[in-house]
Amino acid sequence: MDKLIIIDGNSIANRAFYALPLLSNSSGLHTNAVYGFTTMLLKLIEEEKPTHFLVAFDAGKITFRHKEYGDYKGGRAKTPPELSEQFPLIKELLKAFNIQQFELSGYEADDIIGTLTKAADAKGERVLLVSGDKDMLQLASDNVTVAITRKGISEVELYDPPAIMEKYGLTPQQIIDLKGLMGDTSDNIPGIPGVGEKTALKMLHEFGTVEAVLANADSLKGKMKEKVEEHAKSALMSKDLATIFREVPMETEWSTFRYDGFDGTALSSMFRKLEFKSLLEKMDFGSAPLTEEEQAAIESLEAVTVNAGNVQQLIDRLDNHAAIHVEAIGDNPHHAEMVGVVWFMDEDGTNTSYYVPMAVLASDAGQPLRAWLSDASKKKQLFDVHRALLALAWQDIPLAGVDFDVLLAAYLLDPTDSNLTLSGLSAKYGLPGVKADEEVFGKGAKFRLPEEAALSEHLGRKAMAMARMVPVLRVELEKSEMHRLFYELELPLASVLAEMELRGISVDAEGLKALGVELAVQLDTIMASIYKLAGVEFNINSPKQLGDILFEKLGLPAYKKTKTGYSTDAEVLERLAPYNEVVGQILNYRQLAKLQSTYVEGLLKEVRSETGKVHTYYRQTIAATGRLSSQFPNLQNIPIRLEEGRKIRKVFVPSEPGWYILAADYSQIELRVLAHISQDEKLKEAFLQNMDIHTKTAMDVFGVEASAVDSNMRRQAKAVNFGIVYGISDYGLSQNLDITRREAAQFIEQYFAVFQGVRKYMDDIVKDARANGYVTTLLQRRRYLPEITASNFNIRSFAERTAMNTPIQGTAADIIKLAMVQMAERLKQEGLRSRMLLQVHDELVFEVPEEELETMKRLVPEVMAAALELDVPLRADVDYGQTWYDAK
Repeated sequence: MDKLIIIDGNSIANRAFYALPLLSNSSGLHTNAVYGFTTMLLKLIEEEKPTHFLVAFDAGKITFRHKEYGDYKGGRAKTPPELSEQFPLIKELLKAFNIQQFELSGYEADDIIGTLTKAADAKGERVLLVSGDKDMLQLASDNVTVAITRKGISEVELYDPPAIMEKYGLTPQQIIDLKGLMGDTSDNIPGIPGVGEKTALKMLHEFGTVEAVLANADSLKGKMKEKVEEHAKSALMSKDLATIFREVPMETEWSTFRYDGFDGTALSSMFRKLEFKSLLEKMDFGSAPLTEEEQAAIESLEAVTVNAGNVQQLIDRLDNHAAIHVEAIGDNPHHAEMVGVVWFMDEDGTNTSYYVPMAVLASDAGQPLRAWLSDASKKKQLFDVHRALLALAWQDIPLAGVDFDVLLAAYLLDPTDSNLTLSGLSAKYGLPGVKADEEVFGKGAKFRLPEEAALSEHLGRKAMAMARMVPVLRVELEKSEMHRLFYELELPLASVLAEMELRGISVDAEGLKALGVELAVQLDTIMASIYKLAGVEFNINSPKQLGDILFEKLGLPAYKKTKTGYSTDAEVLERLAPYNEVVGQILNYRQLAKLQSTYVEGLLKEVRSETGKVHTYYRQTIAATGRLSSQFPNLQNIPIRLEEGRKIRKVFVPSEPGWYILAADYSQIELRVLAHISQDEKLKEAFLQNMDIHTKTAMDVFGVEASAVDSNMRRQAKAVNFGIVYGISDYGLSQNLDITRREAAQFIEQYFAVFQGVRKYMDDIVKDARANGYVTTLLQRRRYLPEITASNFNIRSFAERTAMNTPIQGTAADIIKLAMVQMAERLKQEGLRSRMLLQVHDELVFEVPEEELETMKRLVPEVMAAALELDVPLRADVDYGQTWYDAK
């Protein structure tokens, strides 16, 4: 049976553009929207097997609707030039696909699609309509299914009339009435002010149409009656604007849109032009002859394995710069098994890789190669310099002179990319195929090193793909204005982190074991108490047995059930705590048991025998906000709210006798950043006058003097202050403060009434995120937010909260990173023996000889306060002691 696929071209191009990071080919053409559009076309062709195909586009910005309503689509941001330049490429691509495209001056793509679906309905032909715009739901029928994209363009939701009825309780035709009542901000259709989707649906369920709602305005109550009567004309006009015109003068003969498959030669040529190399490898285009240029693009590789006999060949070719790849097996680079180092050369039009196994690199013959690696004048480009520095350092091989890191650059360009591997990035950037390591080495029990020739080829291709990405990523960093962030912060920080991690922090192992004994005694006592209160012994660690005790035997209210029984997660237990003493004991037991297993037993396993220290590993490319993440072990999550958790810090001690641990912690850094970004006068005033910010907030929100602010008022102000930074909702605040949701909403409203600059910032940053598709920190770190325009309320709300808090959290993360880089430099400049050991959120930890204590007490907060100039002062509080615990 015939099937016509119609794509809403402008809508899908927009979705693809914002769903993918900016990509460009070697000639500088942006290609991310084209790439996303292409992958959708290929998926539709494969899964739907259409017999007919059409893509409809808008033709210019002025349509007949502008004559009726001059502000139609007036609120839309200007199309970014990076997207505009891709529309001609998309249209060229469609020609290669042999897919028909159509546009007509004065009409939108919606109208073309509406006309075609009407004709299809009349003929009883099947249509799949693909768009990112829910206005299209009005076109659904027994023959027309509407596919609305979600999560960028990778997934769609299918709507036919029954599905629309199930979700909205409306017919497709009533979607127009829905828009008439609630309007549409993206098209600047006004609707009735104050009527949202929920209210509009309620009216339509009762009255059916806009006209019927207006006719029955008398039956409405209060202000809603006034609004409907006052804006009756607006509602009718909005309905008219939202109605897709279905009489466009165009050819609707079915045969015009016949699809007989793509032209392999034209499409492969187009993919090569766009440098979609991963798609070229994936697609089977037959044996069409390649031009010399196309042949070169396949990039053959001569993979040389270096041994004592031919090492001179590589030494003779070593220049003042090269792309190298350091291969080390294992998640923890402090314990990774070094495989070797690969140099990639592409002089004279030939691609040659030199794989130097570790045994050769460590031998006498490898000495010139080790010298080259440690020579800062020899510039190197790598993938993950941080990991390479650590892996080589444990083999006593210094690495210096790194001037580019592909991993760091790719992370900055798309911090939410979940596949920041060389194979993932080579596919993303259309480079010669690099197999995933799992395909080459195997996983788990199947892991093994392949035979030497295959290993050399695999590692050579990794080095070649990495080398090809360097110029592309350099250009993208410039275009996105993140080159300074990369070169002045992230790249030097990698070396600072490696130095800290290699240095490690000393652990008092005997003290840790003693703490473990102390915790074991406490756990036994709590366990006996739980058994006594429950009246029976049971396995406290078994959710099923615990659920039976709490909800069956003790009869406590069951808030949540899972597939396997009662939920006993922390949220449930905290709500149950007031009902029975045993619940509080169980919560305490869990906290202490986690301390015992994670931080006592876990830390003991991580102490390196030859150093007596733990060597954590900071991940630079995990958190989308730019925050560092600690692993092996995680020293950022030691629970210090509990005294037993704080005691864990007692086992971290200086590595030299007579030295001290010194810790400096930024004071309310995120609120200070908020004051600067929002330019809220009251918030700025508090920090400029060095007032307690939570007391000041309580004074302003409650309208009282400082002397009248009690501990509860300050606690509430503190919860709102920090909640605002994280985009807290009234529900979240109500849970934090144990108040009603209505009280929480009133509190937030009071806060915004006082701190109007903060409210303006929150509103403006969401608008900016919608217009740009991303938000930035003060140092231009970007985070893309494609879901900011999602139709799903929860998804969109999360993106809006992320837009609000990312510039604040991200700038705070940037500031402490700047402080680390600057602090490392100052320690060297001033010839100090003091050492930076750890970064824990907003805190830096050092070990300091006694004679440098006064210097460091002055220097550390001075450097931290001057890391980035804000309109309010940054402040770091410093303390010291014999252990990390003492340096409170």
